[in-house]
Formats: sequence, structure tokens, C-alpha cells
Amino acid sequence: MEYILEIHNLEKRYKHFKAINNLNMHVLKGSIYGLIGKNGAGKTTLIRLICGLQKPTSGTYSIYGISNTKKEIVKSRKRIGAIIETPAIRLEATAEDNLIEQYKIIGLPSFSGLQEILKLVGLDDTGKKKAKNFSLGMKQRLGIAIALVGNPDFLILDEPINGLDPEGIIEIRELILKLNQKKGITFLISSHYLDELSKVATHYGFLDKGKIIKEITKQELENNCKKRTEIVVSNIKECVKYLEQNNISYEVMSDKLVNIYDSTNVSELAVALSNRNCIINEYREKEESLENYYMNLIGGDENV
Repeated sequence: MEYILEIHNLEKRYKHFKAINNLNMHVLKGSIYGLIGKNGAGKTTLIRLICGLQKPTSGTYSIYGISNTKKEIVKSRKRIGAIIETPAIRLEATAEDNLIEQYKIIGLPSFSGLQEILKLVGLDDTGKKKAKNFSLGMKQRLGIAIALVGNPDFLILDEPINGLDPEGIIEIRELILKLNQKKGITFLISSHYLDELSKVATHYGFLDKGKIIKEITKQELENNCKKRTEIVVSNIKECVKYLEQNNISYEVMSDKLVNIYDSTNVSELAVALSNRNCIINEYREKEESLENYYMNLIGGDENV
């Protein structure tokens, strides 16, 4: 597996406060990595460290295999586009003029590709309309357009749907998917909107108190959250035999616990297993939302 970003035991302290605490993280090339955490969990601090806007207190990270301790990390960062907190937009300028300014800032010799970028984000028909008159969704797409100047293959977005209406959220979601699937751009997206992020993310990192407490793929997360029946049995071997013979989808969790994913009549199952000298001692119907999964991970009851 090829990782665009790898982080090892990263720490950022402000006097006695640890904003980032022994953090480890892995962003796979071509993925959309959702960084999930409550406000104040350390998401923005982490992004600022990756982008070189702050220096870590200890630990290391590498971008495209280049360590942050090496001078060559500057070249790696040139392959990154980022929006941190709010897009850097000149409100009195048009979308085109905002992009031209970014071309000049990063020292590109020509404005080649400018119209393609505007078309890609759906702002090619805004003409002389000033950014101050854009909707929030348009401003966010303009911010992404600015981040695309220089043809980066890794985009970092900090809370990209904050404050957007449903239409704006859909626009940003579709743009992220288009850039990922058609342009092959890898994304790191920080958010506390877990349900919305689940519509685009392929991988997740759950952040709490400055530390990644779990990394998980989309498929693994969906398996953890889908509806199931948990049964605790006295004879796991006979239980598995019965489930196999009847083509019932299941997963053995321990020497006594089995998850059943197909719709099941528990009374009929209990009788069938009893005839095989297997007693159901406990059963529970479970269906977990993504937000509940996160809250169970961090052991809290506050809103995400």
C-alpha cells in the first residue's frame, strides 16, 4: 500500500496543553480520508502541522515518503492544496481574478489551466460577478478552485460544509467525488458531520483529545453499524454448523458470541439450536448509527 501521508507519534504542546497527543495516522493514495472529531479535538491544529504552518513539538510525519525533518519536504508540500478554516478569497474580485492572484502567489509562469479549473468547480459562467455576491456554496467551491491551482494531487479540506445549506452541501459532496474519481486526487477532510462525511469517505480516522483512537475503512465501519442480532450460545460449534447449513449470514465474535446479519426469527432459531444441544443464553437486537459508533469509541455522550 502506498501512503501519501504517514504520521508517527506526533505531538504539539502549548505550554502544558497537548493539542496533538502521540498521534499516528495513515492516508492511503487515492482515498478520501475522513478525519472525525468534535470541535476542539485537534483537527485544525493537525492540518496546520501537516501544511507546515506550525512545527510539531515531537514526532514525525512524511508526505509522499519525505520526512518533515528533511529540506525536501518543501517540494512535497507543493503537491498539496489546502483550505484551512475558511477559504482565502478576495471578496471584491471575480472568481477568475482570485485564481490569477493564486497563480502569481505560487510563481507559475502562465495562467494555463485556469478556465479548466473554473469549469471543474462549476464557476466558469460567473463572469464579472464579485465573490462577495456568491452564495456560501459558491465561495467554498471557489476556495477549492484556488487550492487546485498548481495541479496538486492531495487536497486537505478543513470543515468544508460548515454553514452550507443542503444545496451547497450536495455541490461540495459531488465536487469532492468528481475530483477523486476523475482526477485521482487524494483527500483529507476534517469534519464533525459524520453522517454527511460517510457519503464520500473511503477511510476514517477518529480523533479525540488530540489522538487518533481508531482508523477504519468504509466497509469495516458499515459492518460495525449495520443491523444485527447478537446471540450468546452454549455451543458455538453447533451454532455455526446450523448457520452454515441454512446459509445465514453471521460472524463469530468470541467463543460464545455470534452476530447474525440476516432477518431471523429468534424463537425458531432457539428451538433449532436446542435440538443440536446448543442453548441461546442471551440475544440482543443491535443497529448503531455512525454517530453512536463514534460516541461509543470516545466513551462520551456529547454531540459530535
